[in-house]
Amino acid sequence: MTQPQAPKDVPGIDRARKTPLFRQIYERYRSAIEQGTLRPGDRVASARSLAAELGVARGTIEAAYNQLTGEGYFSSRGQAGTVVSPSLPQHRPARREPPRGIDKPAPDALKHPGEPPLMQLGIPALDAFPRKLWSRLAARRARAMNAADMFYGDPGGYPPLREAIAAYLQVSRGVSCHASQVLVTGGYRASLALVARTLLKKDERVWIEDPGFPPTQEVLRAAGHRTVPVPVDEDGLVVARGLRKAPEARMAVVTPSHQAPLGVSMTLARRLQLLEWASKAGAWIVEDDYDGEYRYAGAPLPALKSLDGHDRVLYAGSFSKVLFPGLALGYLVVPESLCPRFEEAARTWSNGSPQSTQAVVADFMREGHFPRHLKKMRLLYARRRAMLVAALQKAFGDAVRLDLRSGGMHLIARFDGREEDDVALARRAQQAGLNCQPLSARGVSGSGAQGLLMGFTNIATAAEANRLAARLRAALG
Repeated sequence: MTQPQAPKDVPGIDRARKTPLFRQIYERYRSAIEQGTLRPGDRVASARSLAAELGVARGTIEAAYNQLTGEGYFSSRGQAGTVVSPSLPQHRPARREPPRGIDKPAPDALKHPGEPPLMQLGIPALDAFPRKLWSRLAARRARAMNAADMFYGDPGGYPPLREAIAAYLQVSRGVSCHASQVLVTGGYRASLALVARTLLKKDERVWIEDPGFPPTQEVLRAAGHRTVPVPVDEDGLVVARGLRKAPEARMAVVTPSHQAPLGVSMTLARRLQLLEWASKAGAWIVEDDYDGEYRYAGAPLPALKSLDGHDRVLYAGSFSKVLFPGLALGYLVVPESLCPRFEEAARTWSNGSPQSTQAVVADFMREGHFPRHLKKMRLLYARRRAMLVAALQKAFGDAVRLDLRSGGMHLIARFDGREEDDVALARRAQQAGLNCQPLSARGVSGSGAQGLLMGFTNIATAAEANRLAARLRAALG
């Protein structure tokens, strides 16, 4: 049952206006309903409680409610209270156009309401997540909750989770760190914003990959920093180009294990070159290891941070790709010398993430479920990628080239010899309910390489892969 509600602006009634108070209340309720703030079936505050809140006579509220009821906006349910009339149509907000070619929601791209769009990038296999196990862990935590669990937690993160993350990174990613160096954040954007706020001054330059992950540039520019696009080739970030364009840059943000979106892995020579630049220039490197766990040929590559002998790398990870995005949890590993500055920044800018959620993640990791889940997902994603590859080759034949890397959660399909660019092709796919994204739109310094980015992690069967490929074939013509 919904809680009784009043429009947020009702307390702002203006007693100096000539409009009667009951009419002001009536108008604001009606506006809230028509704008969708209050929806059909929502309960509204009782006349007595709202009168006490606003400091007006109860009869004033009743007059407004009576008019709203008479016009069909409200429906009285006697002892059960008053609700917004269930017979009113559901409000549909006006559509807003997203930026060109990036993450445009397709009109019928959802399998079911609330599920991710078909071929959506960066979403783990939600059907394969161990929900029953997770529910048991969450229920156990809820039953054991005490007063201390209900208080503010450590802004730097729930200590057992920080310990679990440090232990996991030491074994699986080759990152040697202590729990005190780990900060739990609200995800990658929050981690990058925390780094920029703590280490950079306004207008300082930052190398970013070109093409790259759009939120990186968005966060840095919003923080007042100047981004410097540095091209990426088959060996990863071209450090020599960065040195020519902005040798005095104060930071570089990279995805060395599996570059977003090209999927290449930064070679050892490039990694050492990047680390040498940071050491000599006194610059920082943010390593976004967003899906480094998902490698289908050989063992996962060690993190760039594992090679960092001068403590210039800050390592950012996320649970959105390995568990589920609804957690809205990430983590940041900072050099030991920076721990006091980041602890202070975390206290200043955040109350931290929900401690109850962090506790469940900590239990999931400490009890051994996390590595088992990652192993299961690696095998599953390899199969699902193979299914989509076979389906696309069957549907398009030689008309498609598939760019397959050793890991990741998406592939790149290239359609040569077409008059339309990949933005137009992506638009066609999206209109058919397939949320493919144009590779060129990920370019930072102008139009980039052509291709369609396709997520495969939530394609459950070969039959579904064939249906999606056939739909794409029909959409592209």
